[in-house]
Amino acid sequence: MEQPLPTAAAAAAAGGDGEAYRIRPLELADISKGFLDLLNQLSPSPPLTEDAFRARFEELAALGADHLVLVAEDAATGCLAAAGAVLVERKFIRRCGRVGHVEDVVVDAAARGRGLGEHVVRCLVEHARGRGCYKVILNCTPELTGFYAKCGFVEKNVQMGLYF
Repeated sequence: MEQPLPTAAAAAAAGGDGEAYRIRPLELADISKGFLDLLNQLSPSPPLTEDAFRARFEELAALGADHLVLVAEDAATGCLAAAGAVLVERKFIRRCGRVGHVEDVVVDAAARGRGLGEHVVRCLVEHARGRGCYKVILNCTPELTGFYAKCGFVEKNVQMGLYF
């Protein structure tokens, strides 16, 4: 997943306590830097083998810039403190427009309150804008609407789901 970051200014984020984080695309080596543990804080799920991780990573990488997973890496420890993804949907409406879908935004419990989530979301939005998306949408719980409002999102419509 070797897509460039949306802007050079987004490459580093400083936490409130002075710790520096580098926001960058997901790498294969991130399985050993806590990526799956981070995602488990968002949605607990069964363990994933390295082979399964590698296969999914390669599948997503083949999508190119239409699927970007970003992580925030603690420069001091090398551990991952936040992550998020954006998927670019190609539409027929709006003259074959594109829509960005933000997904799987999570900040490690120990790193919350430092602005990392907002930095990751803003980088994802800028990536979608750079891909020509006319809008970026996401689903969240009511408790997170304030956070996403700080990132520029407004509440619109209703989410519905059908799970299997």
